[in-house]
Amino acid sequence: MRAGDQIRREAAGSDHHFGRGTAWGLAAATGLAVANLYYAQPLLHTIGDDLGTREGRTGLVVTAAQVGYAVGLAFVVPLGDLISRRRLVPTVLGGMAVALVGAALAPSLSVLALALVVVGLGAVAAQLLVALTAGLAGDGERGRAVGTVMTGLLLGILLARTVAGGLAAVFGWRGVFVVAAIVAVALAVGLARLLPPDGERARIGYGAVLASTAGLLRDLPELRRSALLGALGFATFSVFWTTISFHLAAEPFDWGDGAIGLLGLVGAAGAVCATAAGRLADRGLAAPGRVAAAVAVVASFGLLWTGRSSVAAIVVGVVVLDVGVQGIQVLNQTVIYELAPEARSRITSAYMTLYFIGGALGSAVGAAAFDAGGWGRACALGVALGGAAVLVATYALVRAPGRAVRRPAPARPAG
Repeated sequence: MRAGDQIRREAAGSDHHFGRGTAWGLAAATGLAVANLYYAQPLLHTIGDDLGTREGRTGLVVTAAQVGYAVGLAFVVPLGDLISRRRLVPTVLGGMAVALVGAALAPSLSVLALALVVVGLGAVAAQLLVALTAGLAGDGERGRAVGTVMTGLLLGILLARTVAGGLAAVFGWRGVFVVAAIVAVALAVGLARLLPPDGERARIGYGAVLASTAGLLRDLPELRRSALLGALGFATFSVFWTTISFHLAAEPFDWGDGAIGLLGLVGAAGAVCATAAGRLADRGLAAPGRVAAAVAVVASFGLLWTGRSSVAAIVVGVVVLDVGVQGIQVLNQTVIYELAPEARSRITSAYMTLYFIGGALGSAVGAAAFDAGGWGRACALGVALGGAAVLVATYALVRAPGRAVRRPAPARPAG
């Protein structure tokens, strides 16, 4: 219970700094929660063969999970400013566990997609924990704390593929979802005990909370720019991870689920940049850092295309892609959490809803691009989306290089 006691002391506003143990504990929980969105990605060709569907249609199960996540970000995450996260997080994780069992038993692609929509809804527990971290950390350490928790989140995203590939090689793709359901239940029980009680909550109605969330996008230009940049970055990420299993399952590679899943270990190497990006933000260098990260995304797809038949080139391309996408995300989040500290759950909701809409579109368009033109078409799409991200990041640098952004008015009480 020491970790829980430390979290509670920090939440109560003691003189303790945000400890590394607390940060990494929340990072692990965040990674385990968000991983559920990605277990299906390295298994798409196996799922398609088992359920008798084509590559382009099978890729929609990833889109389904991301759509559910986007819906949860829009309608569940704002509740973090209204309901105790100590109650909310375990509740959504419990619902996700039930949906994971449904995915394991799915008799068709349509049922699997529906189950994964609900899984996506529950996985927003990860973003509730990120917002909690930003609230617990003090000024001057928030970038590092958010960067640490984002490292856990990003490792969860990337290692989910490795874990899924390994489990599927032993238990089949349905067994992956059974194990995930067990982990979700354990995580819900653990967090119900360890998360600190929340303080006073805003006395506003749910409708007012949602209206206030939309108002944040209206009133905060930096939030809009960050959300667009994040959506473009995550779209490129989804294009790659949705199509790479098809590319590596074909000649000249002919890889199976386990081998494809191991590629997540390579991507995880890029997650170490998350804490470094947080420190960069603490030094006031978020805006130029985002431009450099977006350029890295474009360069990665050039490597992935020129080295399309080389394992070494693909490995390097994956690392560069993950460094770029993760750098954009961490720098974005350290920036937006300074805009309205009293509304961090709503800030998270507004930003991450658009972020995952970008990811869902990237998965759908990426699968269609691969279906139509193979790996070359998928890489061309990645370059185009990455180029758009460079333009947005450059505009943000020129438009608001470190200037404070106007804070929105708080949500009005219901009635």
